[in-house]
Amino acid sequence: MKLILVLPAVLLLVICSTQVVIGHVFGYSEPNQRRWARHHGHCAGKTQSPIAITTSRTMPLHMPAVDMIGYHNLLAYPLKIVNNGHTVSIGIPKGNASVEPVEFPPYIRGAKLPGEFEVEGLHFHWGDKNNRGSEHVINDIRYTMEMHIVHRNKKYATIGEALNHPDGAAVLGFFFNLDEDEGPGLYTIARHLHLIADANQEATLNVTFSLSSLIAGVDVDKFYTYKGSLTTPPCSEAVTWILFPDPIPISPKQISRFRQLSDTQDGALVDNFRTLQPVGNRRIFARTGHVRHTSIAALKHDADYLKYDWFY
Repeated sequence: MKLILVLPAVLLLVICSTQVVIGHVFGYSEPNQRRWARHHGHCAGKTQSPIAITTSRTMPLHMPAVDMIGYHNLLAYPLKIVNNGHTVSIGIPKGNASVEPVEFPPYIRGAKLPGEFEVEGLHFHWGDKNNRGSEHVINDIRYTMEMHIVHRNKKYATIGEALNHPDGAAVLGFFFNLDEDEGPGLYTIARHLHLIADANQEATLNVTFSLSSLIAGVDVDKFYTYKGSLTTPPCSEAVTWILFPDPIPISPKQISRFRQLSDTQDGALVDNFRTLQPVGNRRIFARTGHVRHTSIAALKHDADYLKYDWFY
């Protein structure tokens, strides 16, 4: 008899298969989502994600672009791709002697991030229909799919420790819009999805790729940022969100491969997005300015940058 452990999406993507953490089994139906807070109190918090963003209601702010350092490097081999019954996730290894070692794991800095944040993994949210799937809604548009690249503040040793602190994590969110042409960045991932058709399956990719290849064509100088949470249990309110509204193409064939996966109840793994959460008293900032690498030190003398906190 095989014992199956069902893990939350974000926790699974960072532990891959090297450690075992028992997580609460959760579902995405509206009744199931309302029950999340019974097991995880943070899910009833006041700074939860995802949210709806309307450009006219955001606060323009001069801030640095996001420096994506190491995003052009090929990720260390081997990469594990996992269907945990809630999402497709890929953990990012920190290096492997079987290939030329990376100088450092990719990390990000800039925007309103309080430091440097090292990549931990990525995962996806998608819908059963083409007009839904993304978790965040931008100007009343819910895109076909949303990808999250999860990062840990370098000041904390593990993602578990980081999630206990309000500055612990940063997530870059990217949107996918249905298009006739295939999204070239998704090619490597989509063609391996048949290997993880059933929940709690994992496979080793026989190729590697760079994070920058997944987001080719995106205008990364334009983004929204706000303070929020994980969008799955335990819903830790530890995330600085950075959302890039410029969508990436995904073809009908590619999205159909995601929709053919199974969840933990032997049904289709679709509509794995959380309901929208109240914005409350949070500010949502929209980056302005054309200087890509504005230094944080320079902005310490910028009255507007110092004036605006995350909350009203």
